[in-house]
Order: sequence, then C-alpha cells, then structure tokens
Amino acid sequence: MAELQTNSVAWETLLDLSSYDGPRHVRLEAAVRDAVAAGRLPAGAALPSSRLLAASLGVSRWVVTEVYGRLTAEGILDARTGSATRVAASVGVTAPRPAPAPAAPLRRPRLDLAPGVPDLRHAPRALWRRAVTDVLARTPDAELFRLDPDVPEARTAVAAYLARSRFARADAASVVVTHGATDGMRRVARTLRALGHTALLVEDPSWSRMRQVAAAEGLASVPVPVDEHGVDVAALVAASTRTGARAALVTPAHQFPVGAALSPDRREGLLAWARTCDGVVIEDDYDAEFRYDRRPVGALQAMAPDRVVLAGSLSKTASAALGVGWLVLPPALQGAVRDAGAPAPSTLDQLTLTRFLASGGLDRHLRAARTRYRRRREALLAALDRTLPECPVSGIAAGLHVVLDLPPGVRAADVVRDAEHHDLGLTDIRRYRVSPDAPAPERLVLGYGDLADALVDEAVSVLAHVVRHAGRGR
Repeated sequence: MAELQTNSVAWETLLDLSSYDGPRHVRLEAAVRDAVAAGRLPAGAALPSSRLLAASLGVSRWVVTEVYGRLTAEGILDARTGSATRVAASVGVTAPRPAPAPAAPLRRPRLDLAPGVPDLRHAPRALWRRAVTDVLARTPDAELFRLDPDVPEARTAVAAYLARSRFARADAASVVVTHGATDGMRRVARTLRALGHTALLVEDPSWSRMRQVAAAEGLASVPVPVDEHGVDVAALVAASTRTGARAALVTPAHQFPVGAALSPDRREGLLAWARTCDGVVIEDDYDAEFRYDRRPVGALQAMAPDRVVLAGSLSKTASAALGVGWLVLPPALQGAVRDAGAPAPSTLDQLTLTRFLASGGLDRHLRAARTRYRRRREALLAALDRTLPECPVSGIAAGLHVVLDLPPGVRAADVVRDAEHHDLGLTDIRRYRVSPDAPAPERLVLGYGDLADALVDEAVSVLAHVVRHAGRGR
C-alpha cells in the first residue's frame, strides 16, 4: 500500500470551483476538501504543483499556495521539501485498491475433443493484424469521428463475400453487422417477440446457446427431431400446427451436432411451410465453409430471401475473440432487427472486417484451414477405426466434429466423467438436447478443431481406454 500511495498521481482530478461560493481561494479549498473526503483524492496521491494547478484553473499561483498551506497546516495535505504535495495518509481515505489480477487463461484439457472450437493455434492473427494496420493507416481523420456505428462498406463487403461463397442473395441493405452469432440471434428473437411470436421451432439436439438466447427474449423452444437427412420437416410442420409456432431455427448446411446436411426435398418442404404459414426460417450457417468431400451446398437463404434470415460469424472459421458476425435479413425484418439488440461493432472493427474480406484474408485462411481439418478428420477416423472398431461414427465429411456411438451398456455421462481424470475433454450429446433427461442413444460428440495433429492418436487411445473401462464397470 505504501508503494501505491507514493506513486499515485492525481493531476487530472476534476476540481470544479463554480460549485462553491466566495473568493477563489475559499472555493478552491472547499473543492480540495470535498475531493479528499469523497476519495477522489486518495491518501498518498500527489497533487500538481502550484504553478500547474494555477494554470489549469485560471487562478493566480498565490491562490493555490495559500490553499496548500492551509490544508497542510491542518494535516490534510503533506508538503515536504523536494517532493510533491500529497494527500496525507492520516486523512483515513486510502488510495483505491489495485485492480484484481487478470483471471488465469481458461484451461482446456490437453487432449481436447470438445466440439465447437476452431484451431486456435492457427487463428488468422497475421491476416487480421494486417487488416487492422491498413485500416488505421488509410482511414481519413474524419472517419474516426463517425458516430453512427452503421458502416456501409462493411455491409457491402459481407454481402459480396456471402454471394460468392454461400450463393446468398444479399445486398448491403439486407446486411446487419453484429458482434457474433449470439448477438444476431438476440436481435432476431427480440424482433420476433415484438411481432407477436411466442415460440421457436428448434432442432433437437442443437446448439444450446442459441436456444437460451431466444428463451431469454421470450421465445419458448419447441423441439423437432433430427435424423441423417437433417431436421424432420414433417415433424416440424406438425409441431407448428400443434403450437402455432411460425419461426424455426435450423442448421441446413451441417447440422450440429448430428452432422447431417438437410436433404433437397426437406429444404423445399421447409420453405413451403414458411410460405404457407407466413413463417420465418433462421438459418444458422455455423461451420458451413468446411466441407471436405465436395463443394459446400449453397445457403438456404438463396432459395427464399423473403423468408430466411441467414446468420453467420467468424467464431467457427477464425476465432470468437474477433467479435464480429452478420445477419442477412428479409425486407420485412430489416428495420426492426437493425434497431434491436446492442449497438453494432465499432467503426474500426467493421472497417477491419471490410478489409479482411475484401483483401481475400478470410479466403486464404479458409483454404489453409480446410486442408488442415480434412487431414485431421481423416487421422481421427483412422484412429477410431483401429482402436474402437465397435463404435460407429456418423456425420458427413464436414465441419469440426463427428458423432461416436458407444457400445451397449456404456453410458456417455460415465465416459465423460472418467475422461476428466485423464485430461481428456469429451461431450455427451445429451448436453445439446432440449430435454437432456429424455431417453436417447449413448453418443459422444467428438470435436477435432483445436486438437493438435500430434495428439490425435493419443487422444483416441485414452478414449478407448476410458470407454472399455466404463463398459467393464457395469
């Protein structure tokens, strides 16, 4: 504490003399007393010299020296030759405590098979840094005063990127730049609730965070089953008829966590339902950029831009820490969604996104990432086939995860719990179910996005040991 008091500097503390009556020295004395009493001038804080304070307040130096002298005589200030005038330690108001030490970085298991995390070792740091540097160097001074967070250049760049990479039917007017998929879902859910919607049809299982965000905005989740062809549209229509729900959240390109792509006939059926009931489809594009056996299927939004909200972000392709995403909206929702939720990302963040997309930075990153993930997925499947041949693996050749069926008698919850003792991160598929306690097959969702290539065989070997040990234990 002594060191903190010695080094504390209070030169920028605001002293407003207009709040007091009387001559200037009386007003300054009252202002200093109040600042000390309130803790704005803490014990040990160094005050500016009489010359500097007089200049900043527009008073004579005599006014300051007179006040410093009076308060020093009373023991409120401490003046020593060769040192700054300070607030005396005896006043009883101590300097603010130092900020708490930053939290330790989140520790992930050494053998990390948890889904939903991209390869953080290969996050596009250099490409993003180059985009930031270019923006800071080239942005006109006047742009730094831009108060409106709407950046048309960013909306234009997102629309152009989605048109060529996802075949989306988008223009700048239809795009809203968000802080990520969660922010986008919050905006859409809030808008739907304002329009009278009370329920949201969701895939079961599905990414729970999106459901939670919708629920927080007043939309109850209505579960719809998923199979190897994607969401069961016939069941969705039946659930809509039963509950009156006219909004659906789906992942047609690569369903999480089942790993299916929505079949063409179901795509048509889903859009037919939306048109018939005046409904809205929210298309979570999730990890659609990562398809390894063929070119990714185009966005559902392209088939019905008047009915589909396309939501995406850089979270799964690059890093959630970048904090940017987007929505492509039907005309009827554009104004309301744009005004909902938190303010858009900062001007600099949006200009950086613009540069990152327009310069081909994301394209270069994705090309390298696809090669890396394809190789890692193949290594994972080969290791599972050698070590756990009795456990079927499902999911199309896409994304950052596969689904592993466990042998009869082995509970996924037991395997996940036991794996923690081996520094192996696993996830029970029940975690993503609307009703986790309902009967369901015993399955694990194995993510390979952030698993180092050199650890694939070891991770699968430990997994096999845990699975077989769990089987013997029953």
